[in-house]
Amino acid sequence: MPGATRLGGAAHPSAPDAEGADLAMYDGAEPGEVLTAHPHDAEAAPAAYEQAMFPRSAAAAADGAELHDLLFGGAAPHGLIAMSTGHG
Repeated sequence: MPGATRLGGAAHPSAPDAEGADLAMYDGAEPGEVLTAHPHDAEAAPAAYEQAMFPRSAAAAADGAELHDLLFGGAAPHGLIAMSTGHG
C-alpha cells in the first residue's frame, strides 16, 4: 500500500526459526531511532527505516528458505541431520 510502512512480522514473514520474532523486536526499536533522527521530516524517517530493513529482511528470508528446504525439501530429514551434526 503506498504511503504505508510495515513493521515486524507483517514486514517480513519468516520460517519458524525465531528470526521473525527477533526482527519484530528489532522493528519495535528501529522506528523510534529514525523518528528521533528525523523529528520534523515525515518522509525521511520511514525511508531511513526501510533502507535498513530491506537488506536485513532479505537475509532473513534467504535463511528461512534454506531452513524450509532442510525441514521439508526432498532431502529431509537427512539434510537437517547433516547440518545439525556438522556433516553437511
